[in-house]
Amino acid sequence: MSAGLPSFLGLAAVLFSLGLYGAISKRSAVMVLMSLELMAVAVNVNLVAISRFVTPEAMTGQVFAVFAMVVSAAEIGLGLALVLALYRRTRSVELDTLDRLKG
Repeated sequence: MSAGLPSFLGLAAVLFSLGLYGAISKRSAVMVLMSLELMAVAVNVNLVAISRFVTPEAMTGQVFAVFAMVVSAAEIGLGLALVLALYRRTRSVELDTLDRLKG
């Protein structure tokens, strides 16, 4: 038994949907960052699956996925630094309590 392209696309859709739900519904900045990372993982699953099943001789999807993971690691490092700075200033990571940046 092997999984085909629709299985991977379905898995990516479920992961992306869960990430989108978390990004919209959660109030904690850390949870929103985790949800965004889940959405990035879904994109990487799509890249690798499409590359594997559509053009198996070329490794373009895998290369893009590795690049996206590197960018995502940098993004999460910056995001966590912002959350830490936010926590030091307000003693909370709840997004509802942030009103200083509102125009």
